[in-house]
Amino acid sequence: MNTKAGTILTVFFLLLLQNNLKAQTCNQLGQTPASAFPVCGTTTFSQSTVALCVNGVVPAPCQGANVIFYDRNPYYYKFTCFTSGTLGLIITPLTLADDYDWQLFDVTGKNPDNIFTDASMFVACNWSGDGGVTGASASGTSLIVCEGPGKPLFSKMPVIQAGRDYLLLVSHFTISQSGYKLQFTGGNSSITDPLLPALSSARTNCNGTQITVRLNKKMKCSSLVLNGSDFQISSGAATITSASGLGCSSSFEMDSVLVTLSNPLPAGTYTIAAKPGDDGNTLLDNCDREIANQSSVFFIVDALSPIPMDSLSPVNCAPSSLQLVFKNAIKCNSIAADGSDFLLSGIQPFSISSASGVCTNGVSTVINLQLNGTIFTAGSFQLQLKRGTDGNTIISECGVETPAGAVLPFITKDTVNAQFSYTILYGCRFDTINFFHAGGNGVINWNWDFGNNTSNIQNPPGIVFNANGQYTVQLAVGNGICRDSSQAVIVLNNEVKADFNVTPEICPQDSAVIKNNSTGVIDSWQWNFGYGNSSTLKDPLPFQYINTGRDAFFTISLVAVNNALGCRDSAMVRVKAISNCTILVPTGFTPNGDGLNDYLFPLNTIKAGSLDFKIFNRWGQLIFHSNSGLKKWDGRINGVLQNPGVYIWMLSYIHKDTGKKYFLKGSTTLIR
Repeated sequence: MNTKAGTILTVFFLLLLQNNLKAQTCNQLGQTPASAFPVCGTTTFSQSTVALCVNGVVPAPCQGANVIFYDRNPYYYKFTCFTSGTLGLIITPLTLADDYDWQLFDVTGKNPDNIFTDASMFVACNWSGDGGVTGASASGTSLIVCEGPGKPLFSKMPVIQAGRDYLLLVSHFTISQSGYKLQFTGGNSSITDPLLPALSSARTNCNGTQITVRLNKKMKCSSLVLNGSDFQISSGAATITSASGLGCSSSFEMDSVLVTLSNPLPAGTYTIAAKPGDDGNTLLDNCDREIANQSSVFFIVDALSPIPMDSLSPVNCAPSSLQLVFKNAIKCNSIAADGSDFLLSGIQPFSISSASGVCTNGVSTVINLQLNGTIFTAGSFQLQLKRGTDGNTIISECGVETPAGAVLPFITKDTVNAQFSYTILYGCRFDTINFFHAGGNGVINWNWDFGNNTSNIQNPPGIVFNANGQYTVQLAVGNGICRDSSQAVIVLNNEVKADFNVTPEICPQDSAVIKNNSTGVIDSWQWNFGYGNSSTLKDPLPFQYINTGRDAFFTISLVAVNNALGCRDSAMVRVKAISNCTILVPTGFTPNGDGLNDYLFPLNTIKAGSLDFKIFNRWGQLIFHSNSGLKKWDGRINGVLQNPGVYIWMLSYIHKDTGKKYFLKGSTTLIR
């Protein structure tokens, strides 16, 4: 058994493997999907040793009962596609006999850890049971190579799409710690970010002792020197003492660096520049490209001052809360939880019931204020800062209190109602509907959707619909802040459509039974049965045609009328009154093409169910078989004319009226 995939024994093997590895879970960076190595298409990634561990079962689209794959001693690599095309990759074991496997996932917009549960993220794989160099190349013939010896080590190159994110699992099936080299080559896609690395912006904390430097994209944590030698500032008033990459404790890459200074900088404007650190280079992106030496960004150290209360997030419809937004951080412990730092006044009696920040490390740049109710109507309000029950207003991160008395005005709008009405002008084939909305509460936007067209006026007139159907009409209204929507299902069934069905062939003594399938609002019926009789009933009674001793054709017609609208429609069906419904097989036929008696077949099979008709030649060979009274023998076999003579036939059927089974046999003479 191949232990890479199998039945229940595989589960046991996995448990045994984990036990042998002292139940070691994957906890090193790069060995879980969430901590994957960022890679670039221009470099070869080398992994000298492989830590032994297992995360879990990986869904792969391989056929077989209870087939299980799992990431064994894995490493994960993440990248973004910048140019669509094929992806080629080569995994070269340092010990060539080692068995390495891989699987590629599309993780765009998804949690990378979902690869263990979401099979739709699959792109390509190779789980061959053989050791050696593996990957995806032009020599591959399939995107899916499953488990087992003798399977190709190279899969077909998958096509990846620009703008999408991918995750590559490299699984080491061989129980050893010998590593490998990973290279992306051979395809015509690009996974190399064309954006060159650079500094993006910088800002200081309130007292000028730390600078947060933003990078224009994520870069390697390993390229940052912790003593801060990768940077220099334009002032001699302080020196750089250290630097740390934000997020580097749980990832290989960073998008910001926190630079710490020896002492606070005075208020003013400064620059911070990149330079080669003690490691001989500036910061590197994931393709090992350096930030240009001496490239710089400016930052401003402000004089210590109170944080102004200057911004409210846009007030929504029917607000029950407000959000204050601040330019700089404030201390969370300076916010009175009961909301007493703020006074709300206006034309309606509302107040602040509680206040809280969105706190990180004890500071927040927003304060969420909860009201004691919901404001449903239009009004003007103002929010005033005051000293709360905690004895202060709000205090900045640097300890400066904002003076009481600051005021922020805001307005609310009435809620709106999108319910609408309509009137219908009925027609014969089309109905015209006029729609109405009452407006009010400051509504300025109307968006109508009639299914077949739209409108943006308040009361759209003359909207035309087919007079038979079900239609969903939707309306969305708004006054600039508040919105509402509604819909109505309009059923129209006034179009008159005459329709009926009747048995197309009628035997003697059988009654013609009509089923009326007409639709619409119909109040009168005019039937004509084709032989002088008529009816005005919706569902006429069954009737019989007189047997004249020969087949006859009659036309049944219906005129359906809506008298109120003056609408009518008609339908006709031609029926055949058969003179004889006794099932017979002719004793002779003349297949000479003259249109008379040219075929051999059972006659009058209208009452025959489960019909089976067979013809044999004089040697007992079956030469014709039919299960339908419409299929006929023309005296040929495979297009070859058969000799005149006697042919044997057998016929079986079930009579549709009585349910009785019949079996007949006889002979017919072919005459030429």
